[in-house]
Amino acid sequence: MNKYQLDGVDAELLNLLQLDGELTYKELAGKLNRSKTNIVERVKKLRSEGFIDRYVALVNPQKIKSIFVAFPLVQLKSHSKSDIEHFKQEMNLHEEVMECYHITGNFDFMLKIATSDMIAYNDFLRDRIAIHPQVGTIQSFLVLSQSKRLTAYKIY
Repeated sequence: MNKYQLDGVDAELLNLLQLDGELTYKELAGKLNRSKTNIVERVKKLRSEGFIDRYVALVNPQKIKSIFVAFPLVQLKSHSKSDIEHFKQEMNLHEEVMECYHITGNFDFMLKIATSDMIAYNDFLRDRIAIHPQVGTIQSFLVLSQSKRLTAYKIY
């Protein structure tokens, strides 16, 4: 099975779409000095190959009055493959868990959790995370403010 290789045009196309997913094919073609047909075909290929996962609207969290974000670090009691996979699967079930990273170091996972307030966060942590038998230690880092938020990965 051949693995699709990005070329320079594909990379720049992905960079542009990450910054503004509402760009039209015509606008993309103009910026990349390509035909609209070529851009349409490239976008279709990038989607079918899994480079473009989905299109979303990014909400400005500062406009939402009731949002509380925390980054808990979770240490498991066991590091068996099944316990790690089970924890990942469990985190995927909770809409409050926005991101879940399996990491190196003293902790096994870093989560990004968003709730309405600190009380809801505490309840969620206690009732949904800490109850798992494989969870050992949890250390939370609470967000006071955000000065930068990027969503685009620079593709070279």
